[in-house]
Amino acid sequence: MTVHNAGIRGWAARQPLRVRLIALLVALLLIVCATVGIVTALALRDFLVKRLDQQLAAAGTRYAAALEHDDRDSDNAETGTLGQAAGTLGARSLNGTVTSMGVVADAGTPVSVTPGDAAVIAALQPSSRNRSVDLPTLGEYRVQVRAGRDGDVLVTGLPLHGVEETVHRLELIEGSVFVVVLVITGVIGIVAVRWTLRPLSRVAATALAVSELPLASGDVRLHERVPDAPPNTEVGQVSVALNHMLDRIDGALTERQRSEERLRRFIADASHELRTPLAVIRGHAELVRRDLAGVPEPIAQSLSRIDAESTRMSRLVDDLLLLARLDEGRPLDREEVDISRLAIDAMADAQAAGRDHEWELELPDEPIVVLGDAFRLHQVIANLLANARVHTPAGTAVTLGVTRPDAAGWVQIAVSDKGPGVPESVQPTAFERFARADGSRGHANGSTGLGLAIVAAVAGAHGGTATMHSRPGRTTVTVRLPRARVLVGRSG
Repeated sequence: MTVHNAGIRGWAARQPLRVRLIALLVALLLIVCATVGIVTALALRDFLVKRLDQQLAAAGTRYAAALEHDDRDSDNAETGTLGQAAGTLGARSLNGTVTSMGVVADAGTPVSVTPGDAAVIAALQPSSRNRSVDLPTLGEYRVQVRAGRDGDVLVTGLPLHGVEETVHRLELIEGSVFVVVLVITGVIGIVAVRWTLRPLSRVAATALAVSELPLASGDVRLHERVPDAPPNTEVGQVSVALNHMLDRIDGALTERQRSEERLRRFIADASHELRTPLAVIRGHAELVRRDLAGVPEPIAQSLSRIDAESTRMSRLVDDLLLLARLDEGRPLDREEVDISRLAIDAMADAQAAGRDHEWELELPDEPIVVLGDAFRLHQVIANLLANARVHTPAGTAVTLGVTRPDAAGWVQIAVSDKGPGVPESVQPTAFERFARADGSRGHANGSTGLGLAIVAAVAGAHGGTATMHSRPGRTTVTVRLPRARVLVGRSG
């Protein structure tokens, strides 16, 4: 029973609200109809049985008494059937044995009965209350049992067949009416529930439309609202609450966009302004380093550090400025770019910078051409190779592979290394700005944390994607670019 109930509750929980409401309505109506049918059938049967008892009282024991004296007057038995309804039963028993028994036929003459019926009659004892008995051959009878004048038992009965037939006819009529009522009520209920819950469908449609908006970034405006409904209804309350929530979300998204734009302008302006003083610092440091005669060794080392750090800071400023421009959606150059040629050049640079690594280049036989910005795409490949070189120990094998366009027209650039891998906790944020890993991919290598962020931003500006799959001993960063697709600008 528990499993059955759990199954019903599970089924109900999976159904839409309108289905549950209609099912509940039909179930309640079915219970009402069944209750009405049972009560009316029982009431009618009770009424008809009482009418039958009245007929038995009117008939008395005349037929049974006639049987009692049939041995002294041969016509007495037939005389006792006069005025008796067809099917009337009369019986006389003495000391548990039926001595006479008959049933009035349609012609008014008694009909003999079987020994099985006689056995049931013989077991009856006199009583002031009528009772119902089931006779094997004759069926169910309503009988009255009285004591005779000679110490015998007189039984008079009327068949219950007419009562049962009338009750069954009532049940059939009620059943037919109830089925029609249930069908009509179900149809009306479906229409009414659908019409009543139509505002909820609009609420769901609005919520779905909002969920499909790109809320994570960019300037998002929530224009969707649920149509007004009477606030004193449950649907109206849900509509008001959802509209209020959308207003708050719209305001929060607007404020977030303003904050991002202010931050983006600050980074762009700061990066632009820092380029000039950094160039001056590097120029003066380089000028002084040209003539170090007579300069003490500590000062010479300081000048070398100033030049190195200013160079590093210049690269950081250039990266920040590039990201800020990509965030603003500034268009990149559009030209046919040979990815194979870029891969060869980037691999040559990586080999020169990382002679302690093992480098391998895998290219298709024919050139792979895409539409995009050659300088930025070269920067993507160079950043991937530099990332693999910087974050893996000496002697690590690094592979750069370019594949032919697939059936959908996507070109794939993948850089794989056999280093220690990226921790799982870091992988979801690997393409975020200033993201850093621990362990072998720590801070000691001087990484700014912008290399993969630039890769993702440039790939996105070309309408592509950047993904990472890493486990100990195998890390692969894959960039997918459309072979010939109109450039997609990014905003925010």
